Amino acid sequence: MNSPLGQQCVNTLRFLSVDMVQKANSGHPGLPLGAAAMAYALWTGHLKHNPADPKWPDRDRFVLSAGHGSALLYSLLHMTGYDLSLDDLKQFRQWGSKAPGHPERGHTPGVEITTGPLGQGLANAVGMAIAEVHLAARYNRDGHTPVDHRTWAIVSDGDLMEGVAAEAASLAGHLKLGKLVCLYDDNRVTLSAGTDITFSEDRALRFQAYGWHTLVVDDGNDLEAIHAALAAARAETARPTLILVRTHIGFGSPEQDSFKAHGSPLGVEDVMRTKQALGWPVEPTFLVPVAARDHFRMALTQGEQVQADWNGRMQRYAQTFPELSAELLGRLNGDLPQGWDADIPVFDADEKGIATRVAGGRVMNAIAPRLPALFGGSADLDPSTHTALKGQGTFNPPLLAGEDAQGSDAGGWNLAGRNLHFGVREHAMGAIVNGMAAHGGYLAFGSTFFIFSDYMRPAIRLAALMGLHVVHVFTHDSIAVGEDGPTHQPVEQLASLRAMPNLRLIRPADANETAVAWRVAVETRDRPVLLVLTRQDLPILDRSHFASAEGLRRGAYVVLDALAANSSPSLPDLILLASGSEVALILAAAQRLQAGGVAVRCVSMPSWDLFDAQPQSYRDEVLPPAVKARLAVELGASLGWHRYVGDHGDVLGVDRFGASAPADALMPEYGFTVDNVVAGAHRLIDASNRLF
Repeated sequence: MNSPLGQQCVNTLRFLSVDMVQKANSGHPGLPLGAAAMAYALWTGHLKHNPADPKWPDRDRFVLSAGHGSALLYSLLHMTGYDLSLDDLKQFRQWGSKAPGHPERGHTPGVEITTGPLGQGLANAVGMAIAEVHLAARYNRDGHTPVDHRTWAIVSDGDLMEGVAAEAASLAGHLKLGKLVCLYDDNRVTLSAGTDITFSEDRALRFQAYGWHTLVVDDGNDLEAIHAALAAARAETARPTLILVRTHIGFGSPEQDSFKAHGSPLGVEDVMRTKQALGWPVEPTFLVPVAARDHFRMALTQGEQVQADWNGRMQRYAQTFPELSAELLGRLNGDLPQGWDADIPVFDADEKGIATRVAGGRVMNAIAPRLPALFGGSADLDPSTHTALKGQGTFNPPLLAGEDAQGSDAGGWNLAGRNLHFGVREHAMGAIVNGMAAHGGYLAFGSTFFIFSDYMRPAIRLAALMGLHVVHVFTHDSIAVGEDGPTHQPVEQLASLRAMPNLRLIRPADANETAVAWRVAVETRDRPVLLVLTRQDLPILDRSHFASAEGLRRGAYVVLDALAANSSPSLPDLILLASGSEVALILAAAQRLQAGGVAVRCVSMPSWDLFDAQPQSYRDEVLPPAVKARLAVELGASLGWHRYVGDHGDVLGVDRFGASAPADALMPEYGFTVDNVVAGAHRLIDASNRLF
């Protein structure tokens, strides 16, 4: 394997990457120089893929978790025949380039997942591996394997330091994900120093403790040893594998083994010295030897063959199992089954009502039997978030001989189960559901208390950046959590997450809005959806008196126009706006105001981004510009509401932390009473009258 051609191919990857970074005068040359050999061995000897069809469903998934080494990935994609030209490489990190600074899903053919924030890619890879084994358990049959692929990742020291990687690796070991293999670029250098000052643990023992199979390659340039390790990893079926490959950052350069090679171009002189040291022509730049190109491009022929074999297997599978085949292909295409929402309940009006978390759970369980793609779980909170899919089984590997179920219902554990227990691992949960969504075939969901969305924010942001269709169910949505106190009471989370681009946040006002919110969540395809739900019961509005909950689809709608005697039917005196639990409060205040001769419009505003996407004519219809007296009421930070209430409106919000007390005691202390809303409304009306 350590042939002259192999070395030439490795050096082609190295110096395409170095030339990219140098031309851009920006980037990370150290990882490509050090990790090129392992990448070459994987991509030419073990990775199942078809560069002519990057979205072929049964391809292996490859994740460059160390996304700063993107130049190496782009070199691999170009050399193996993906739609990424040499001219594209020459535009590395430039405006409009198909080779951006870090890999971006949907931007570059062959890039499976957006990486760069360290640790995320490893956790994404865990999600992809879960997706593969779960699909295989549901659809494979004796003699028929429509789902049979692996997940590979290259990870770095920085990846393994991040907490999200620890969370995800722990879960991967527990789940015995035998088709997950991580190549660890063990160069012992980070951005600012050697790892000896920060990272002295035994990484192999650590991963063994997680339940991983570990292998060591002492020389990261020994292609034979790398191939042997990859083959051994493929043979291990009961555990994920970490291959610790001892490499040298900036290999061959004057800055080899120095942190200086991590994130800066080598410079013209050092590029020349590096090429000379490794026997590579200094000129021309972006050199691709014909023999190396021909060798790499064998991936096109091999990919065509393996995909043709899969197509044949799928034809035989479809003939034998037509219903399963149709279901699988529909999932992989992202199709919704006909009648998926036929059993979603309509909730009868009820003054006492139910919590929207409870309503959400009922809706999920109505959807689940008709929507097999719905798969996920909670961070150890499903009894509280009400997200358990009843009768759908628990996703977990079967117990091996000598293992103890430790109090769990072992009979309910199976690889086709649709309830995934993440454990107390919120950050990993967010990244894992991203990996499942990126894999395809899933509407993946996670759930926890809203306050712990803070632990998940990096993964949520990446989902928004990638446009991944995932759903997160966040319950216990305000200071009305009560006695648990400020550590568990969200305040700034609504405003913070609403500020994130390409994110759909929905905070429904009652059970029927929750049902519509779930419809919107399933139908949304181009972004993550956050459903923000209550712990406390909320009245179920009588929709014969109030507007239909279908108004939620437009983000905000007039739930009630409370006209007073002798008032003009054309415009209200005041507009009250609210989301979630506070809609019931403004409706109660409107009743009081109406009795006092004030014409009030109540607007339920569960989703700002849906409302902002409506035509201006509709937005003006809901919030007439001529009505200046507007009061927004929400149990969260007031930041952002002024765009809707205007310069002459006001916001009743929570701009300080909560407190430990029963919810009924907290509401008056924070001003969330009918009396206070009515008083605030009168102040605005008086001010508006003086103004105009």
